[in-house]
Amino acid sequence: MLYSLQAGGKRIRPLLLFATLKAFGIKPELGVDTAAAIEMIHTYSLIHDDLPSMDDDDLRRGKPTNHKVYGEATAILAGDALLTLAFKMIGSISPDIADANVKLALINSLSEAAGAEGMVGGQVADMEGEGKKLTLKELEYIHINKTGRLLAYSVLAGAEIAQADRSVKEKLSKFAHHIGLAFQIRDDILDLEGTEEVVGKPIGSDTGNDKNTYPSLLSLDGAKKALTEHIELAKQSLTTTELDTTLLEQITDLIGLRNS
Repeated sequence: MLYSLQAGGKRIRPLLLFATLKAFGIKPELGVDTAAAIEMIHTYSLIHDDLPSMDDDDLRRGKPTNHKVYGEATAILAGDALLTLAFKMIGSISPDIADANVKLALINSLSEAAGAEGMVGGQVADMEGEGKKLTLKELEYIHINKTGRLLAYSVLAGAEIAQADRSVKEKLSKFAHHIGLAFQIRDDILDLEGTEEVVGKPIGSDTGNDKNTYPSLLSLDGAKKALTEHIELAKQSLTTTELDTTLLEQITDLIGLRNS
């Protein structure tokens, strides 16, 4: 568990949570337990994604994948344990930070974002789409769920801790929708233009696994145009919130320009 958690990574999801809390004028450190839970679920998903039965990758975050070091059985169990521990982390949040109702809302939303209605459902659709020509709408469905739901949860969890009203949550949800798609489009571009040393995982694996990607559907230039559009729409959504979204805007730019 520690091997994969401590392997590095962008930590975009915890950053989004902290930045959302800051936008509400709340100390970011009050979100540490929830941020850790999100990162545990993200890391478990990577451990399982890399298994031979799924993407069969040997490198993650610049290091050998979990199953290459500890074997498939231990890697599966490490992922299972991280998933389970994530919910304990939220359940253990101090009542000074979040009362029972807020913690229950955080747990319910996380189970939806990570489960069959979210990340896992998106992963299933992704596997079923291999070797098929998908439409742009079908590809967006995969990535809104596989990648976008946990990113969106990171933003909305901050709003939940802040006990924001519904209208603000809806505006932040639109923001999260666009950064989720932008994140995946940038991933697809890096799979073609990045380097293994910088990205930290094999390049060209999407093509090798016969996956549908934004460049394959839109062309590389079309994918770059779509990335720019989603980044701009995300920023426009932030301007409607009347919050101090400076840090969220900076993270949005990071998502659009990142090289790993």
